[in-house]
Amino acid sequence: MSDIGDLKIEALSEDARPKTRKLVLRDVEIGAGAPVSVQSMTKCPTTDVDAVIAKTRELQAAGCQIIRVAVPDEAAAEAVGDITKRSPIPVVADIHLDHKLALTVIEGGVDCVRINPGNMKRDQHLKAVADAAKSAGIPIRIGINSGSLEQSLLRMYGGPTPQAMVQSAILCINKFESWGFQDLKLSMKSHDVTDTVDAYLTISQITSYPLHLGITASGSGRTAIIKSAIGIGSLLLQGIGDTIRVSLADDSLAEVEVAIEILRVLGLRPRGVEFVACPTCGRCKVDLLAHLETVKSKLSGLEADITIAVMGCVVNGPGEARQADIGIAFADDGTANLFRKGKRYASGAAEIAINRLIWDVKQTVRDV
Repeated sequence: MSDIGDLKIEALSEDARPKTRKLVLRDVEIGAGAPVSVQSMTKCPTTDVDAVIAKTRELQAAGCQIIRVAVPDEAAAEAVGDITKRSPIPVVADIHLDHKLALTVIEGGVDCVRINPGNMKRDQHLKAVADAAKSAGIPIRIGINSGSLEQSLLRMYGGPTPQAMVQSAILCINKFESWGFQDLKLSMKSHDVTDTVDAYLTISQITSYPLHLGITASGSGRTAIIKSAIGIGSLLLQGIGDTIRVSLADDSLAEVEVAIEILRVLGLRPRGVEFVACPTCGRCKVDLLAHLETVKSKLSGLEADITIAVMGCVVNGPGEARQADIGIAFADDGTANLFRKGKRYASGAAEIAINRLIWDVKQTVRDV
C-alpha cells in the first residue's frame, strides 16, 4: 500500500484491475477493450481551416483516428465548429486558461474537449464546462501535465512528481463526479519517462477511466522516438492505455507513423510487411545491407501481413528464416537457401536466390 497525500492506494493484481470505461468520440470507441486508437495534433493555426482539414486528411490516411486542435483564442474557438463539420475523424479541442473557449467549441459541435486543471482553476468555470459537455453528450479529457501543475501540489510534493500528477487528477475527477459528469478520460504527461510511467501505473490502480498515453515535450529525432516508444510501449505491454499520441517536435505525420509502428510491434495493429534482418558481424560473408535494401525497394508498397527474413549468418540465419513467413539465409560459399513457413524450398547462387525471394513474396501475397 502506498500514500498519495492523504489518499491510501492498495495495488491491484492484473486480474483484479478493472477494464476502463467505454467512451465514444463520434464513431471511435475508447476503453472497455476497444483497440488502442491513435491521435495527433495539427500544428498550423486553427483559424486556417483549409490547412487543418488538409492535414487531418493526410493524417487519417496514415492511420490517425482522432485529431486535436489548439484553441488559444476566440477566433480559433469559432473555427473549431467548421473544422468539426468538415473533419473525417473526431476533433478534440485543446483548451487552456479560458473556460469560455470550451463553451464556444462545445456549442459549435466539437467531439471532445481537453482541459488542464492546472490552469483552469475556478470550480465554477470547470462546472460550466462539465454542464455544457453533459448537455452536448461529449466527453472531456482531463490533461495533467507536469509543466502546469497546481502550485499547491508543487509545494506539497516538492515538485512535479508522479504523486503530484496523480493527486491533481484525483482532485479534478472528484469535482466532475460531484457534478454528475463521468464521461472522462485522463492523461498524465511529463517529459520524464519514468515519472510518466509511474503516474500512469498509479492512476490505473485507482480509477477505471480510459487513459490517453504520451510523453510530453519529448523533443525531436531519435531520442524523442525512443522516449515515446519506451514510455508508451512499456505501459501498453502491461495492458494500460486506451489511446495514444506520440508528441514530437516534428511534422504530425511523423507522430502518426511512430504511433502506428509502436502498436504494430506490440501486435496491437495489423503488422503489415515486417523485415527481419541480422545485425551482421565478422561471420557475415555478404553485403547484407545491400541485399536488404534491394528486397525492400523491390517490395515497396506491398500491402500484406507478412514477415520477410533476410539473414547473413550461418549461425542464426537459417533458424530466423524458418520462423518468418518467407526468408533467405546466405551461406559462406556464395549461395543462399530460401525458406517458407519453416521449410527450405530452394537454394542457389546468392543473386539468383534474392530475385527468387522477391518473386515468391509477390506470388505469395497475390495468392492470399
